Amino acid sequence: MYESAQLVSKTLGEIAKIIQPGVTTQQINDLGNTYIRDHGGYPAFLGMYDFPKELCISPNEQVVHGIPNDVPLQEGDIVSVDCGVYMNNFYGDHAYTFPVGNVSPDVERLLKVTKESLYEGMRQFKEGNRVGDIGYAIQKHCEKAGYGVVRELVGHGLGRTMHEDPQVPNYGRRHSGKKLVNGMTLALEPMINMGTHRVDFHKDGWTITTKDKKYSAHYEHNVAMIGGKPRLLSTFQYIYDALGIETDEEQEFLWEPSEA
Repeated sequence: MYESAQLVSKTLGEIAKIIQPGVTTQQINDLGNTYIRDHGGYPAFLGMYDFPKELCISPNEQVVHGIPNDVPLQEGDIVSVDCGVYMNNFYGDHAYTFPVGNVSPDVERLLKVTKESLYEGMRQFKEGNRVGDIGYAIQKHCEKAGYGVVRELVGHGLGRTMHEDPQVPNYGRRHSGKKLVNGMTLALEPMINMGTHRVDFHKDGWTITTKDKKYSAHYEHNVAMIGGKPRLLSTFQYIYDALGIETDEEQEFLWEPSEA
């Protein structure tokens, strides 16, 4: 799973290099598809539940499951790129929301708080806790900032299939839900709206947008519980290397595969 997740991470790092005004989501999709296949993986989303493309790419008010197209991105947009890989009989699946050029301070804050909430949730993925502890931490962090936490879409278990138990909502009550145990692997993915938490489902069967058409952010990591603690299988470091960003946000969750 680590190898599959890392290929997703590297793919997102390559995609980071081309995110700019004028690029289309189809071009992003094509780059991701080529990179995955050239490095021994298969784009996991293609054909899954009949999804028509290799990556889910969702600009602005699109929450998730955006279908790549030929509409150019514009200055001030944001775009969530959700990527899945199947390799060596295991899945990797994570996402990052990119600013397109310069975005407004309000949008920067949305991205910052949403990503922070991902790590707040991860800190609760430890022995003795329950699924509700993760959702509570994410919800509390985002609602305190005034944002809407999407209810209809959830994180999930991950392994030999893409979507496994348990489901992991981004809201909840502490000490509720399924017990978290060593060896469990999850895809944690807060989907947070600048305004209302309510969403619309479109007739194409895939696209989901915010009810008020305000921006939505989405960050996702793959994480395993090893030794009673959360350990990252994925990383955003390839994205940060491409963008020249320095951060130690992942430091507390790092590990070596030899520790497993």
